[in-house]
Amino acid sequence: DSMMYRVEAFRDAASAMEQEKEILLEMIHNIQNSQDMRHISEGEREELNLTANRLMGRTLTVEVSVETIRNAQQQESLLHATKMIDEIVNKLLDDLEDAKMRLMSLYGACTSDVPAGPIDQKFQSVVIGCAIEDQKKIKRRLETLLRNLENSEKSITLLEHQKSSVRQSCNSKQD
Repeated sequence: DSMMYRVEAFRDAASAMEQEKEILLEMIHNIQNSQDMRHISEGEREELNLTANRLMGRTLTVEVSVETIRNAQQQESLLHATKMIDEIVNKLLDDLEDAKMRLMSLYGACTSDVPAGPIDQKFQSVVIGCAIEDQKKIKRRLETLLRNLENSEKSITLLEHQKSSVRQSCNSKQD
């Protein structure tokens, strides 16, 4: 009994490390692509990039892998769920707003809270067929995608704002 508990604790610890690696990589990536990078000198930017690349490299040297034990039906469900997410991700650039809405409805299908918007019922039934660990990973992947979308939208909005203020100052000079 205590042995079973230790094995589960061991798997949980390794899972937590897997997640920490994902979080670290995302944080380093966000620093490299942040708006603040535009407001520092070329030298500082280069130094920050070198540091970020070194940290990225060191993070990638850590390999932690927790294999999920699945039966054939769970394997099938996982492939199906992954395919559904990938299809949306592949169309991201065509229509950002539509992709965001669809990802949110997939995320709504994964959460036990009452979601803000619509739920993709088909996706929900596929995810329910997945192993519990896979359900958590799918939810995390959707959270990360939505967070990255949110960040890229902020970048786009900021860029648009910068362009329009440049345009306005150019136009006012012509008067």
